[in-house]
Amino acid sequence: MMKKSGIVSAIGAYALWGLLPVYWKAVQAVPALEILCHRMAWSFVFVALILAWKKHWAWLRRVRESPVVLVTFLGTSSILALNWFIYIWAVNAGHLVDTSLGYFINPLLSVLLGVLFLRERLRPWQWTAVGIAACGVIYLAVSYGAFPWIALALAVTFGFYGLLRKAAPLDAIEGISMETAFMFLPALTYLIYLECMGKASFGHATALTNVLLALSGVVTALPLILFTYAAKRVTLATVGILQYIAPTGQFLLGVLAYGEEFTPTRLVGFSVIWVALLLYSLEGITERRRGKLSVPSPG
Repeated sequence: MMKKSGIVSAIGAYALWGLLPVYWKAVQAVPALEILCHRMAWSFVFVALILAWKKHWAWLRRVRESPVVLVTFLGTSSILALNWFIYIWAVNAGHLVDTSLGYFINPLLSVLLGVLFLRERLRPWQWTAVGIAACGVIYLAVSYGAFPWIALALAVTFGFYGLLRKAAPLDAIEGISMETAFMFLPALTYLIYLECMGKASFGHATALTNVLLALSGVVTALPLILFTYAAKRVTLATVGILQYIAPTGQFLLGVLAYGEEFTPTRLVGFSVIWVALLLYSLEGITERRRGKLSVPSPG
């Protein structure tokens, strides 16, 4: 039962992430930087309310006693803010397909970062998958006539974010609390500045826009909470497969719902990267099955 609820939660988290562009499109009349600041500020408020409800504050003592943790989360909050800004801007500027490419590339880039910074070793077929994905990116850059900077910027920022978070000794809710705490004051300061200059959207836009901006913290934290619940109840192999729900949803929204251009050239480049992801996923599943089979049964 726990495994089933974990799978449902994981699907819910990735489905919400996949549908998130619809939310940002609904407030696209608001400048991307202002949306970002509302997301940062309201996320902190929402997560703080959760911590207050759970009376979960003991972890703050560990943070105060460890400057390394503070520096680490200052780094993750900066990278995450950049990732959020690029994503919101790209979605509302009509580059949703490019954002989906970034999150298709991200798992393989994260593996490569593990090799470079954590001295992890890749098996031959994993190297093959990374190489195929690199060929797909190079093909898109050369044949499309433009460097896929949006996709690579999202993949790189989220990859380094994951790398730093892997070394941080806090769980998801505690971590996002620290990150949004660092973001809160700069975000609030900018929002107050906009209000003073008469350029703020919040409180001056439609009622729907005001509500959506205020709820941006909920839509940020909710999938993260679902993911945290799922990660403790399902295997990494299951999470690894389900993670492609989000970029697939973004890709389908971009092409089918918002009519973004998807040329034969893009199809070839995306297909090469999809093959790389399929190879990487199948290799991981095969290795895990071999590991289980190689463990002698008790007795």
